[in-house]
Amino acid sequence: MPLRMSFGTDDLLRCRFAISPLGQTHEAVRTLLRPERYPYHLPWLRRVRPAVAGLDLSLFALFIPIRGYTPDFLGPPPEVPYPSVEEELARLRATEPAAARREMVRSMAFTPGAAESPAGRALLDDPARAVRRLADLTERIWHALLAPDWPRVRALLEADVAYRARQLADGGLERLFADLRPVVDWSEGRLTVSTRGEDPEVQPLDGRGLLLMPSVFVWPDVVSGFAPPWQPTVIYPARGVGRLWQEPVERAADALVRLLGANRAAVLSGLEEPASTTALAQRLGLAPSSVSAHLAVLRSAGLLTSRRDGHRVLYERTPLGTALLEGDVA
Repeated sequence: MPLRMSFGTDDLLRCRFAISPLGQTHEAVRTLLRPERYPYHLPWLRRVRPAVAGLDLSLFALFIPIRGYTPDFLGPPPEVPYPSVEEELARLRATEPAAARREMVRSMAFTPGAAESPAGRALLDDPARAVRRLADLTERIWHALLAPDWPRVRALLEADVAYRARQLADGGLERLFADLRPVVDWSEGRLTVSTRGEDPEVQPLDGRGLLLMPSVFVWPDVVSGFAPPWQPTVIYPARGVGRLWQEPVERAADALVRLLGANRAAVLSGLEEPASTTALAQRLGLAPSSVSAHLAVLRSAGLLTSRRDGHRVLYERTPLGTALLEGDVA
């Protein structure tokens, strides 16, 4: 159902960002179960196929309907901006059995026959054991499918948060949501997340503010997540997902590779938004010392600029660097 969130003064002061390893893990499972909707992830899907063969995802299939509710306790909204997967798994394992059962019942209602199936009955009859089983399975999935790529994924998500934070500082919520239209619309103190359905449900934020979480797996959707009492959350597609799984040499044009070399061209190409040396190294799969040297050369050539952001130095392309990347230099 479409959702319309009504902001008060306190809510405007309590908008925040977070990155959730657990949320990305469960969205990775959703991608595995519905690969036809996620063409950007075909290289990743092909690569993880052997690991998937060793996992039993049937329990999660009960809770990931094509359209409907997924239990919030499986990946609750983070309480801090950058939780570790260990912290999030601990929260999942601490879920009250009665609360878990309520959310499982609600979710299974969207999948005909799920609650009456032997697996569904076993989960609902012993919700404490169900929480343990789902947490253990989530941990196995994390290590098998996402942990090897987490530095690259996290770097992309952090870059998106940095970009959105600048948008928020420059132009408020209207600027922040501008490039998510028409799925997301901000008008007169209300945020509307449009999905398939009837008239929007109106949800006052009641001073809780809004949590914003970028995702590499949710595209092309924007998801209005988490029912009360959880903090209202919008999960949106992170920028740059289309190139997430490409190798560095694939990101730069052949002519640019011949001019600069494969890795230096990849560094220039990888700066779609400002990034630190560490984030760029993780994104490209290169050593930080190598990336630092390439950045210094590109900056000396007038293709990049740098600026300090707290303890980090962020690099971004100059107009000349962008023109060279796009082959638009006369």
